[in-house]
Order: sequence, then structure tokens, then C-alpha cells
Amino acid sequence: MLRRRFLNLVGAVAMGVATTLLVTAQPSYAGTPSEETGFGSNPGGLQMFRYAPAGLPAGAPVVVAMHGCTQNAVQYGDESGWLQLADRWRVALLLPQKPNGGCFNWYDPASASRGQGEALSVKQMVDRMLAEYRGNPSRVYVTGLSAGGAMTAVMLATYPDVFAGGGVVAGLPFRCATTLVQAFTCMNPGVSRSPKEWGDLVRAASTYHGPGPRVSLWQGTSDTTVAPANMTELMKQWTNVDGADQTPDISDTVAGYPHKVYTDRSGRAAVETYLITGMSHGQPVAPSAEQCGHTGTYSHDVGVCAAYHMGLFWGLH
Repeated sequence: MLRRRFLNLVGAVAMGVATTLLVTAQPSYAGTPSEETGFGSNPGGLQMFRYAPAGLPAGAPVVVAMHGCTQNAVQYGDESGWLQLADRWRVALLLPQKPNGGCFNWYDPASASRGQGEALSVKQMVDRMLAEYRGNPSRVYVTGLSAGGAMTAVMLATYPDVFAGGGVVAGLPFRCATTLVQAFTCMNPGVSRSPKEWGDLVRAASTYHGPGPRVSLWQGTSDTTVAPANMTELMKQWTNVDGADQTPDISDTVAGYPHKVYTDRSGRAAVETYLITGMSHGQPVAPSAEQCGHTGTYSHDVGVCAAYHMGLFWGLH
């Protein structure tokens, strides 16, 4: 019954009839995100919100943060902690938005392929950010929750020449599905493929042959929306893309949660995973412990903030 209710919700969101949730927490960042409309042809019909601390110097990093279903861009930027971190670390923050609380179409090849649909819209937004803030094109990163996490994998696969790193929270491997029906199966119980099969899907998405992105993966063990098995499949996909095996080189705990790091042939930390024991579907935040994020419907105070630790992994600090 629970799964049926969730599928009905996702179906409603896909038809654009879901209602955007309201932000109740007070923001703890200096400015206000603003909407930008002149960023390109926008074939995916997305909205662009942006934020940068006052006096941001040229050469600053750019972070793209994408919301989940029923959320909006500013809500996700606030609750996840990315708006706070933009001030703390002096980065430009891009917040793409699917109108009307909808879901990014991460499974649809028409929206999730290089040079097409929503993927191209996000790329056009990145280009606008780099031009406007004179950002560093070698320090562009992308992250997201749920459908935004799945869309993060899309951006890493289709534009590997743009993104130096990514962070997927409760998301799905790239090309796990190509239809909405397949998407439900990918979410739960999940689809298992070999590392090479997953990696080949990424390699077929562009003509890029350079180094792979650094990818941080986060998943709750009690998530019934996106099954925890998806983090294993994401790990298999991105370690294969990065030239790493599936045996962790570091296994430790962070704030009491299992954390693993996979290094590539050069010894670079290429992929990391965080498994948040007992957490349901949503974004890990730590308003008190790490002064990062706010609790909400899909953001949970678990004593460790995904956005903060992603930034450390990418070297934003």
C-alpha cells in the first residue's frame, strides 16, 4: 500500500500537479537567491535560480544543487545547507528548478542526453554562471537529492568535460531507466548490473576521454522510496568510470556512520560512500553539529551534513 501511494504521488508530480512545499526555516545566509531568465534556449523548460556572496572574487567554484520531487530550488538550497556553505566557502551556487514542484526527467533520453532537454538547460545555466561570476571552469560541481540526485548522475555522464565532481543523495545510476515504468523498478527494488555495464552506459553518453569526476554517494538504510541497493550500483558505475575497483581502500566511520573511499590507479580518492543508518528518504543535515542545513520533510538531522562533507571531498574548503 505504501509503495502504491508513492507511485501515485510520483505519477502526479510527473504530470505537473504536485504542490510546492513551503520553506518554514529562517535562512542563515547573507543574501537572497534570485531568478535568471536569460540563460539560453532552455529546451528543458527549467527555471534558473542563483546565489553568490557579495564581493565574490573571480575564479571561484560553481556548485549546482538540484531539488527532489515536490520541492523547489530555494527550499532545497536552504534545507540542504548549500546556501550557508556558499557564504562560508565563497562559491557561486546554481539552483535549477523544475516548475510546479515537478521531478527532473532523469530517466527520459529526450531530457537526459547531451545537447538535449533538461540536461542542456542545466548546461546553459552553468555557462551563464561561469560568465557572470567569472567562475573557474575547472571547479564546477553538481549535486542533488532523489530525482535531483538521479539528474546529477545524468549531468556527470553527459557533460564530463564540465563537472569536476558530483554528489548523489538517494539517487539512481545513469541510464538505469529510459521510461517512467522502468524508473519505478530502478527506485525499488533496484536494478543490478556489472561495473563494466554501468560504466559503458556513461562512456556512451559523450565523446569525452579525460579523467572521471570525484563522486560522493549518500543513502539512508531505511529509505523505502529509493532502495539502498542503488548506492551499491552507483558505486559500481562511478568506480568503473574512474578506473577504480570495487574494494574500498578506506573503511571508517564519520559521526558513527559507515564511510568508504575508493581510489583510482593513481591513488586519488575517486568515489566515496556514506550509509546513514536508520535514515529514511531525504538529505542528511546537521544544523547543530556542523552548522549546516535545516530539517524539513526531506532533510533529516542525523548529525552529519552531506553538503558539507561533499565540499570537503571536492576540496571546496
